[in-house]
Amino acid sequence: MRFTLRQLSYFIAAGETLSVTKAAEQVNISQPSISAAIAHLETELNVQLFVRHHAQGLSLTPAGTRLLRAAKESLRAASELYDVASDVNDHVAGTLNVGTFFTFAPLIAPELWTGFSGRYEAVQMTMTEGSEVDLLEKLRLARIDLALTYDLNLPPDVSFIELARLRTYVIVGAGHRVAGRRSIRLAELIDDPFVLLDPPLTRDYFLGMFRKIGGTPRIVMETSSTASLRSYVAAGIGYSMMTVRPANRHAENGLPLVYLPIEDVSQSIAFGIASLTELRRSRAAEAFVDYCREVIRDGALPGMLPAGQTECGPDHPAHQSS
Repeated sequence: MRFTLRQLSYFIAAGETLSVTKAAEQVNISQPSISAAIAHLETELNVQLFVRHHAQGLSLTPAGTRLLRAAKESLRAASELYDVASDVNDHVAGTLNVGTFFTFAPLIAPELWTGFSGRYEAVQMTMTEGSEVDLLEKLRLARIDLALTYDLNLPPDVSFIELARLRTYVIVGAGHRVAGRRSIRLAELIDDPFVLLDPPLTRDYFLGMFRKIGGTPRIVMETSSTASLRSYVAAGIGYSMMTVRPANRHAENGLPLVYLPIEDVSQSIAFGIASLTELRRSRAAEAFVDYCREVIRDGALPGMLPAGQTECGPDHPAHQSS
């Protein structure tokens, strides 16, 4: 074999991004190195892997598409050598790319990353954020090994390990008429302006809660940014719903927020780790699953309020007015 695993990895980066420039950025190498690796593979294998489009990037040829799939399998097989070594010396090593749903990534991902990396220093870990749909695509393309996500309409080819069940809350600004309450009926807010978090599966989940009470929210704003949503709500533009309840109960604009349990719709969602069923998890991936199970207990997730903690702390409007 007169090509290297590194050259295969450069080809994979180009095949995934369809751009020499983006591939070079992804693997942190020069553009000429990417081009040279592709040219070497084409010469060695006697096939054309890409069609070059002037100023418009690359597209894979049929042969390139087949080789891309085979190259990923080859790198995966090569990475299993780390697992063999780990079995021998009980040492976890290798690479691990974990995808995380962007709504809770700022809360959960940093502590999980630093804690796991501190325990397993020989694992080269990276994290990738995305929507539920993005994460499924990345799993299938082998761009990530695992995905921290919700169990929302996961397809049969994806396995799911539940780590916690999370309750859904109404979120309002501190000046909202119901901010001093301990809980709320969703039906009471049906005519109030509503700010909707709108990634496809998330959107369906929240609107489904309204369907359960036979109502339709008065949507005044839709956003895919949880940071923007919290600021809109804190500023009094409308109420919203979220499943993550940050320990920091202030929006990005500095204004306070209140999270209220919902009385008339009993609904929770499973949070956990998704992976492709047909692919065996590496030793590093198994270690990450075990670490998450150890850290996430009784619904307590990094960066979030414990499930049983009420809103009536010193910064809650009901406490301030008493």
